[in-house]
Amino acid sequence: MSSHANNRIAFTPQERSASLSLSFVIGLRMLGLFLMLPVMALGAQQLQGGDDPRLIGLALGIYGLTQALLQLPFGMASDRLGRRRVIVFGLLIFAIGSFLAASAESVLVLIIGRALQGAGAVSAAVSAFLADRTREVVRTRAMAMVGGAIGLAFAVSLVAAPLLFGAIGLSGLLGLTGVLALAACLVVMRVPEEPMSQGVQPQQPDAAAPLRSGWSLFFDGQLGRLNLGIFAMMAVQTAMFVAIPLGLQGFGLQTSSHWQVYLPMLLLAFVAMIPLIFWAEKRGRFRPIFLVGIGILMAGEVVFLQADQFPGWMVAIWLFMFGFNLMEALLPSWVSRSAPSRQRGLAMGLYNTAQSLGLFVGGLAGGLAAKAFGLTGIFLFCLVILSIWGMMSLGLVEIGARSASRSADHPTGG
Repeated sequence: MSSHANNRIAFTPQERSASLSLSFVIGLRMLGLFLMLPVMALGAQQLQGGDDPRLIGLALGIYGLTQALLQLPFGMASDRLGRRRVIVFGLLIFAIGSFLAASAESVLVLIIGRALQGAGAVSAAVSAFLADRTREVVRTRAMAMVGGAIGLAFAVSLVAAPLLFGAIGLSGLLGLTGVLALAACLVVMRVPEEPMSQGVQPQQPDAAAPLRSGWSLFFDGQLGRLNLGIFAMMAVQTAMFVAIPLGLQGFGLQTSSHWQVYLPMLLLAFVAMIPLIFWAEKRGRFRPIFLVGIGILMAGEVVFLQADQFPGWMVAIWLFMFGFNLMEALLPSWVSRSAPSRQRGLAMGLYNTAQSLGLFVGGLAGGLAAKAFGLTGIFLFCLVILSIWGMMSLGLVEIGARSASRSADHPTGG
C-alpha cells in the first residue's frame, strides 16, 4: 500500500516535463519584469519627463493595471481557443511592448510600452495549462515549482539588473525583456497540448461540491485575506523599488554597484528564511510564520524611517528581503490548498488579478508619495498597507501541511 501511494504521488514524465517547461516560461517572463524594478526609477530620469516621480511611479505600476484588467479574459480565452495559442499571443504582445519601451525617448512612451507589456497577461492561462497537464495530487508541487521560478527570477534580477543597466542602459534592458519573452514562446511551443498519455488522466476531485461564483471566491474569508495579502505585498514591493534605488544613489552608490548591496542581503535573507519554511512544513503551522513575515516587513519599514546612515539602510533592506521572500514562498501554496479543488484555476486567476492590481497601486502611490513627501512618504505608505494586511491576516485559519494531498487522495472527504 505504501508503495502504491508513493507511485501515485510521484510526477509522471509528462507532468515533470510540463512543470519544468511552464515554470521556465513564467521564470523568463518574470525575470524580464523584475529586471526593471531595481533600475527603472533611475533610468527613467534620463528621459523626457523623467523629473516627475509620479510619472516614474506610473511607468513602474501601469503594467499591473493592464494585466489586472486582462488576466481573466486571457484565462477564459484559453478555455475556448487553447492554452498554448493564447499564451504565445500574450507573450508576443509583451515582447512588442518591451521593444516599444526600449525605443522610448520620453516617459510617456515608456508608460505606453509598459502598459502593452502588462496586456500580455498570461499568468492565469499558464496556471490553467499546468493544471491541465498535472493530476490533482501533484498539482501543489507543480505550482510550487512555478513559485520557485518566480523567486529565482527575483533574486537573479536584483543582482543582474544593476550590472546590465551599467552596461546597456534602460533601453538595452527593456530590449532584453522582449528577447526573453520570445524565448519563452519557443519553450511554450514544445509543451504538448493533447491529453496526458499512458493512461494518466487528471483527477476530478470534489465532483459533488457546488461551484461558487468568482465574487464568492474573491471575498471568501480565507481566500479574500490571501488575495489582500498578495495585493499588499506587490504594492509594497513596487513602491519600495521607487525608494530603494534612489536612496542608495543618495548615499553615493553608483547604480552599477547596487548589486553589492542586494546580493549579500538577499543571501542572508534566504538563509534566515529556510528554517522557518521547514518548520512550517514539518509542523503544518503556516499561520504563525505568515504573521511573523508580515511583522518582519513592518519592522523593515520602521528601520527605513529611522535610519539616516548607510548601515541602517543595509539592515532595513535585509528585513525587507527576508520578509518578502518568506511571504513569496508561503502565499501561492496556501491559496492553492485553500481553494475549492474544482475551482483552483479560477481562484489562482483571482489571486493573479489582485497581484497585478497591487503592482499598479504600489507604483502609482509610491510615485505620488515621493513627489509629495519624499522617501519618507513611501515608507509610511508601505507601513500603513502592511498594518492593514497584518490585522486582516489575524483571521486566517490554519489548514495543515498536507491537506492538499489528502483532499486529492480522498476527493469526497471520506
